[in-house]
Amino acid sequence: DKQKHYFNKTRIAPTPSGFLHLGNALSFAITAAIAEKAHAKILLRIDDLDRERVRKEYVQDIFDTLNFLEIPWHEGPRNFREYENEYSQIHRLDLYNDALEELRKSGQLFACTCSRTQIRDTSPDEIYPGTCRDKAMPLETKGVSWRLRTESAEEIEINTLDQGIIKTRLPMAMQDFVVRKKDGYPSYQLASVIDDVHFGVDLVVRGQDLFDSTLAQSYLASTLQAEAFRKATFHHHSLLKAPSGGKLSKSAGDTSIRYLREQGKKPSDVYTELGAMLGQKEHVKNWQQLGVVVSI
Repeated sequence: DKQKHYFNKTRIAPTPSGFLHLGNALSFAITAAIAEKAHAKILLRIDDLDRERVRKEYVQDIFDTLNFLEIPWHEGPRNFREYENEYSQIHRLDLYNDALEELRKSGQLFACTCSRTQIRDTSPDEIYPGTCRDKAMPLETKGVSWRLRTESAEEIEINTLDQGIIKTRLPMAMQDFVVRKKDGYPSYQLASVIDDVHFGVDLVVRGQDLFDSTLAQSYLASTLQAEAFRKATFHHHSLLKAPSGGKLSKSAGDTSIRYLREQGKKPSDVYTELGAMLGQKEHVKNWQQLGVVVSI
C-alpha cells in the first residue's frame, strides 16, 4: 500500500522569480499531505541560482504564502535574513563546483555557445540539435555553457510513489542538457541533484511537467555516482490548468496567492478554489483535506 511508505525527508523548492500562484499552492499542499502520511520532515529550499530574476519581494512572498496557507516546514529558513545568511544556494556553490569539476575530469562535458534563440531557430521544438558537440571548444572559453554528453544514455529507472519502478530512456528534450550556464552558475538540474543529496532528501514531490527533469537528474546522478539520489522516490502530481488550457505560470501573471490575500481571502477560500479546479464540489478547508481530494 503506497500510504504505508515511510520517508526521511521531502522538500518544497520554490523559485523566487515571481509571486507564487495557485499551482504552487497545490504543489505545496500535496507535498505537505504526502509528508504527513509518510512521517517525513519537510525542507524549505529556495532555488535562487537564476540570479537575474531573484528579487527580495519574491523571496519574502515564499514565506508569506507558506505561512498564510499554514503549510508546515521543519528545516530551512524561516525569514529573509536566515535565507540570505544561511540557506541561499550561493552558500553551496563549492558543492556544485566540486560536482562540475568531477564531470569535467570525466571528459563527458562539452562547451556550447548556442543561445536559446539559436536553438529555437534551428529546432522549432527547442530540442538541442548537437551543434557544438563535436567542435572541441575548450571548456574555459568565455561565455559558453557546459553540456553533458548523453548519446550513450542507457535506460533510466525511477522509483515512483504510485507506479512503482518506471523504466524509460532520456527524452529528446533532455539530450546533452546543460549543467553549467553561460553566467558560470550551475544549472537547475545539477544544483537540484546536489542539494537533494546534501540535505538527505529521499522523497521528491513535483509537478508532472518536471518528469523530464527527473529523468535528466537521475542520469546525472548516475554519472556522479550519487546513489542516494537514484534511490529516492518520486511523485509527479497533475497540474492545474489556466483558463487557456495551458499550465499556470508566475511569469504569465496568473492569480497570485498574494493578490488573493490582499482581496481578503482566507486560506480555506484558496483551498476551496483549488478543490473546485480539481473537480471537487465540497468545501475544502485546509491542505490535509486537499490531500484527500487528490487521493494521495
